[in-house]
Amino acid sequence: MAECIFCKIAAGQIPARIVHQDDQAVVFEDLNPQAPVHLLIIPRKHFMSLNEAAAEDRDVLGHIHLLAAKVAAMRGISDGFRTVLNNGARAGQTVSHLHLHVLGGRQMTWPPG
Repeated sequence: MAECIFCKIAAGQIPARIVHQDDQAVVFEDLNPQAPVHLLIIPRKHFMSLNEAAAEDRDVLGHIHLLAAKVAAMRGISDGFRTVLNNGARAGQTVSHLHLHVLGGRQMTWPPG
């Protein structure tokens, strides 16, 4: 999608602090971190939210979750990290491109919000 900021990051048109990238996803540091480690994992394929995902997207959805564990290990937080996938504005999704937050480096509390 031409106007999507995350699509532009994935295409290299907007700079970001890239942590990892492959043919299915891009991982970068959040500009407004909510924890000492706060990464965003975005699929290269654009879909606005989990509501738009289809059966053929199961591989990329699984891939981004496996990437969460990989980048958590890379950042030294594999002993405790949280993944968050906000779905829609009422859940706190501010960019209309599905993305997975990886947060860690501090004690997490429950309930989250």
